[in-house]
Amino acid sequence: MKYWRWALWLGFLGVLLAGAVVWALSVGASGIPAGKVVGILFHGGSPVEHSIVFDIRLPRIILGFAIGGCLSLAGVMLQGLFRNPLVEPYTLGISGGAALGVAANIALGLSAIGAYTLPACGLLGAGGVIVFLYFSSLRTGLVKLQGLLLNGVMISFISSSLVMLLMSIASSDSLHGIVFWMMGSLGGSDLSLVNFMFFLALAALAGGYCFCLQLNALALGEAEARHLGVPVELVKKVLFVFCAILTGLCVSIAGMIGFVGLVVPHVTRRLVGPDHRILLGASFLAGAAFLIASDTLARVIIAPLELPVGVITGIAGGSVFLYALSRRGGLSHA
Repeated sequence: MKYWRWALWLGFLGVLLAGAVVWALSVGASGIPAGKVVGILFHGGSPVEHSIVFDIRLPRIILGFAIGGCLSLAGVMLQGLFRNPLVEPYTLGISGGAALGVAANIALGLSAIGAYTLPACGLLGAGGVIVFLYFSSLRTGLVKLQGLLLNGVMISFISSSLVMLLMSIASSDSLHGIVFWMMGSLGGSDLSLVNFMFFLALAALAGGYCFCLQLNALALGEAEARHLGVPVELVKKVLFVFCAILTGLCVSIAGMIGFVGLVVPHVTRRLVGPDHRILLGASFLAGAAFLIASDTLARVIIAPLELPVGVITGIAGGSVFLYALSRRGGLSHA
């Protein structure tokens, strides 16, 4: 009976994702009826409509699928690893390092060299934080999760201060670019980066399922997990690096898109339960649907102008999280 329930939830979330995709393909400055969108996807259409669907909207949807899924997946795994529902991918300071790298790129004008310099600098900043946190946690040979979390929070504060320093001395054009990037956007990414993130997201989901049983054991506590035969220290190190790399890539390519890795896993856990065998896949689908829908809303709410998608995810995610906190039981535990 449990597996049928899981299948129904995955089917529901799959339909929700498909609905978000169709809505994203249909609405915009040039509205295309949903029925016509399906025909364009499978049978083609006029050159203008084909270009709108395949060259403008579909890449954003694919990137939203990948970024939303990866951030939600990282959030689920980190909340299970730390056994804390308030932990999210950005808490560890990875996003702060990536933001600092991208801000430095924009302020120095390095983006004029090529499209890949922006994510490369973001990855460089995120990688520096990953290396620092990882080796600082290995001084005793054990990964101290609470100390890791505190170090990440402090790095976030330091990185934010350095970003504000760069913003204060940057030109007006550079300042606008930094501010817009920090609020997140799924537009303007190179098609090769979009394809890379899509396949990375699928690989990350498959890789995450290699640890679903270990995460279930860790939810009982580290001592109990050891008694069950889980190599706790190895699992903690691998999952930390895995989630940190995912977060660094997402932030480097799409900017700071908050609340996806915090709210989506929390709400999904309430719906499908704490078992990571269903929670990983369900959160991935829900995160992808949430980010695609948020990006679509950001495109149309003040059309023809476009809001940064981080504005929508922040308002919607924060509102949902406050509602969840106000209900009986408060936060659900990993």
